[in-house]
Amino acid sequence: MIFSGIQALACSGAEKVALRFESETFSYRALVHEVDQVVARLLSVGLGADTPVGVYCENSSATMILYYAVSRIGGTFVPLNAVLTAAEASYIIDHAQIKHLFVDDALSPAAHEAASGRDVKIFDTSSFVQEAQGAAVIQVPESKTPDFLIVYTSGSTGVPKAVRYTQDAEVAGNRSLIELWNVTPEDKVLVALPLGFLYGLSTAASMAFQAGAEVILLRRFRPTDVLKTIVDHRVTVFHGVPTMFAMMLEYAEQNDLQFDLSFIRLFISAGAPLSKDLKERFERRFNKKIEDYYALTEVRPVFGRYASSAVEIPPGAIGQAAPGVDVRLMTVDGRLAADDEVGEVWVKAPATTSGYYKAPELTAASFVDGFFRTGDLGYRDPEGFYYLTGRIKDIIIKGGANIAPAEVEDVICEHNSSFAGIGHWYSRRKVW
Repeated sequence: MIFSGIQALACSGAEKVALRFESETFSYRALVHEVDQVVARLLSVGLGADTPVGVYCENSSATMILYYAVSRIGGTFVPLNAVLTAAEASYIIDHAQIKHLFVDDALSPAAHEAASGRDVKIFDTSSFVQEAQGAAVIQVPESKTPDFLIVYTSGSTGVPKAVRYTQDAEVAGNRSLIELWNVTPEDKVLVALPLGFLYGLSTAASMAFQAGAEVILLRRFRPTDVLKTIVDHRVTVFHGVPTMFAMMLEYAEQNDLQFDLSFIRLFISAGAPLSKDLKERFERRFNKKIEDYYALTEVRPVFGRYASSAVEIPPGAIGQAAPGVDVRLMTVDGRLAADDEVGEVWVKAPATTSGYYKAPELTAASFVDGFFRTGDLGYRDPEGFYYLTGRIKDIIIKGGANIAPAEVEDVICEHNSSFAGIGHWYSRRKVW
């Protein structure tokens, strides 16, 4: 179980820092104690394994404490992206049958509007966690609901899809990422990604806790805050999306600022295509490379660079298959693609969705022989490196030839850097 991992760390390295958030600092022992107290309070307000818990907040330590407390009682955790409107949040509340919604001051008005007319109890997240202090710890038998996480996609192609994950999948996905990036208890992982997305909640934060690393959590992303925190705390791992790296770069360039980031091991980018122009400009300014990483809300991890390997990723490649990942590249005529031949990416990953909540037909259409059909196109070179060329639905047909939009973007960026922002803002698939 997810909680067992931090429990073991609390016993073996009780006073090691687990989490920093604003003025708060928690050791692993203190974090586990906070979780145990919140478990008792959750049970006292009628929350159990069959009660989905919605969390509609900006980033905070309380959100992570709730994440582990819900896992402890074997419940279902439903993160809502903090930028959702009341109408969008209302859809998720109804679809996930949320009866207990945790909010913060910033989202409270939208939450009350979203829950209006519904049988939903709304709690202030920070107050709930604070009021749990001093609660008698209750021994809770280990139990696991089939759905530990229900994560909603961005809904760019219609209503959001509800992606289901078990606790076992969450642990397995984290384990693969820890091996891929060689994350250890010596690492300090800065999380400025929103915890309402799987990328921030699981890939960055939960993964780092499972590795016994120190997590430094920001309420929201601001390039100034991120760069200052990296320097002040000597952060070693930072995850972002291309837009975040572009904003950090522009802030440093416009103010002609230099930063000593020699202690950073990994700048990791995912969520959208990372342009060649941005990578090169970032490396020139900060003397650090951005590492490409690829996953989807439905499967993680998939492709990336092994941090322990001295082998360089070839230009244009997204990386190698992550530990425990099985990949098939399928051609349009239904056969396995040869090396250097483009096909649709089918994946079995350590963390693979159990399917889409309340959507059995969509679930059935998304899997073949246990492989998830990503809808992304790519190829594998003879050395085992993977390259993404676009989306099946994004193909441009010119004179009978198929052209990937990503290829057009790359050419534009090479010829005029003023167009480089296109690659930052355009995303064929949201994977936060």
